[in-house]
Amino acid sequence: MNPNTFPTKGNLILAKNSLALATQGYGLMDKKRNILLRELMGLIDQAKSIQSEIDATYTEAYAALQQANIELGIHCVEEMALSVPVEDSIRIKTRSIMGTEIPLVQYESKPMELSYTYYNTRESLDKARLHFERVKELTIRLSMVENSAYRLASSIRKTQKRANALKNITIPTYQALVADITNALEEKDREEFTRLKVIKKSKRG
Repeated sequence: MNPNTFPTKGNLILAKNSLALATQGYGLMDKKRNILLRELMGLIDQAKSIQSEIDATYTEAYAALQQANIELGIHCVEEMALSVPVEDSIRIKTRSIMGTEIPLVQYESKPMELSYTYYNTRESLDKARLHFERVKELTIRLSMVENSAYRLASSIRKTQKRANALKNITIPTYQALVADITNALEEKDREEFTRLKVIKKSKRG
């Protein structure tokens, strides 16, 4: 509504309705922001936990790989590494949290098809392979969690911006408009009452 709206009872009703809608909208925005914040905090905790596990697994993986390089030779290990199949089982879908689309990564974990035999390798190579497999799984999970967190953070910023606009601009504007129209109507009623008293008094005289 135009802040310069003419003070009538009809416009007062419209202003009150607009104020009620703006207040309700702010409540919904604030609720949405709180829900998204809880989701974001949960994702941040998950990301920290997964990153910590990745770091520990990488340390074990590289230690095993270094041992395999010593026992089998770097050239031999490189040839075996080149035969590892490309990962093509990852599928990405989305799910919605309060209207925010976040990725849902589907990964089919299955035993790697070995391109070498156990008798011509060492246990260190098998350990390295298993650790790097675990790193891959964790990295897939981490990418999903971090991407989801970024999207939620962006949505929270937008929601906060809209909530602030409602709280600091829209709602105060309608509150002032309702007060102005109410005061104007009350003043008009007082003037009408005074005018009627004057007319009634003049008739008696």
